[in-house]
Amino acid sequence: MAAPGAEDFGAGDQAEERKRAEGPTLRAALEAILLVVDEPVAEVTLAQVLERPTHEVAAALRGLAAEYTASGRGFDLREVAGGWRFYTRADCATLVERFVRDGQQSRLTQAALETLAVVAYRQPVSRARVAAVRGVNSDGVMRTLVARGLVEEAGTDPESQAVLYRTSSYFLERLGLRDLSELPELAPFLPDDVENLEETTK
Repeated sequence: MAAPGAEDFGAGDQAEERKRAEGPTLRAALEAILLVVDEPVAEVTLAQVLERPTHEVAAALRGLAAEYTASGRGFDLREVAGGWRFYTRADCATLVERFVRDGQQSRLTQAALETLAVVAYRQPVSRARVAAVRGVNSDGVMRTLVARGLVEEAGTDPESQAVLYRTSSYFLERLGLRDLSELPELAPFLPDDVENLEETTK
């Protein structure tokens, strides 16, 4: 004889398994994508990636935006420049600026040093090119380098329209260089040539 509640327990397990098999909800999928983008993403692009009707994606985005605003989160989901992206709430901006400024003295990670080396030797370069050289997604690291003032935007690629990046004058200042011609010779494998940058970017 089955224990009391055994059937209910089994049904609950099956429901959870079905949910996992079906994949993430539309809202969860949108959040996951928007967390890693650097530029606003159009509704039609999100709809194509998620293979869902554009009107469903649009409704889900507006629902998420309203939910974040109502719950007083530290970020907003905004529709700007024909797309959607997460932004820090205005009343939290000062705190974020303070965090970034105080973090200037913290040591760069190995991933950040590798990414900085790729930009320095391949500039101007897109985030996709940096990722191809390193063999791993570098979007988060690029955001960190931009926030620290070591890397800056340098226009767009005429063919792909991707945003290009270059090292900044602050980068030269931190390394004690007059210009990029004073960078050391490029090693056979660029990601390994970061030791000289480590001490000067602490």
